Amino acid sequence: MNWREIAVTVSSAGEEAVADLFYQLGCPGVSVEDPELLRSYVESGTWDYHDFGEVTLTGTSVVKGYICEDEELQAKLQQLDEGLKELLRSFPDWVLQVKGLTVQEEDWATSWKAYFKPTRIGRRFLIKPTWEEVIPTPTDIILELDPGMAFGTGTHATTSLCLKALEDIVHPQMRVFDLGTGSGILAIAAAKLGAQVEAIDLDSMAVKVAQENVELNQVTNQVKVQKGDLGSVLTGKADLVVANIIADVILILLPDLKRILKDDGEFMASGIIEHRSLDVEEGMREHGLEIVEKREDSGWVLLRARWKHHASL
Repeated sequence: MNWREIAVTVSSAGEEAVADLFYQLGCPGVSVEDPELLRSYVESGTWDYHDFGEVTLTGTSVVKGYICEDEELQAKLQQLDEGLKELLRSFPDWVLQVKGLTVQEEDWATSWKAYFKPTRIGRRFLIKPTWEEVIPTPTDIILELDPGMAFGTGTHATTSLCLKALEDIVHPQMRVFDLGTGSGILAIAAAKLGAQVEAIDLDSMAVKVAQENVELNQVTNQVKVQKGDLGSVLTGKADLVVANIIADVILILLPDLKRILKDDGEFMASGIIEHRSLDVEEGMREHGLEIVEKREDSGWVLLRARWKHHASL
């Protein structure tokens, strides 16, 4: 299968907005090459192990999305073009350049690996790419990961926000539903904190990758991975429902929460770009939820919510 790689060079302020355009197209893979973020990781010690030299700041980021070259390609490219033009109308001072090329599946699956290094997230998580070596501390919870072509390495703000929140929420024997599991990183993290997890995704590649990562982390007795519509293949109710997707999909999910979330359960939604947060907050309130916490990082938002009659308990 061939994929169209669309690389958008944009002023750093527009990185999240362009990434959101790709997510709205349903891209199963989006990568961001941000020199400022790269240098901050190197200097802060977030990356314990790296072989990057001096990182030059350019004031721009390169956001890459991958779109399958099928019958929907042209319609998606047109939608992307219209979205980018709208951004330029709103922010005429932004640098915005677009390039596209066809790549083989195997090329896409390996090209981003140079930027995926062992990364510490929160108090205990150490994300370890399968091809890297690390020396963990006694308190580290290692998440061994090969994301393949599925979204979710932990380095993006949406995923790191979720990992940090899971540390505060999850306890042993909790039942967790992970909607749109991608690489399976959040399901695996919840399992290593003691939860029983059901992880689902619409994309067959994501399901395959997530299952492989579950086996790699030796949590097969705690994590069940399934393919299906978000929320529709699940039975029973969870203590915690996690959805690290995009605002529009989260809004679609809200009516189904009554069926899958316990009365005293919690809904954790991430993948929400800052300017869509109010839409999601309003949608949550309309469906009987009360927001108990809002976290933000690099223009992305995570919302924690409970049913109104339990939010103050």
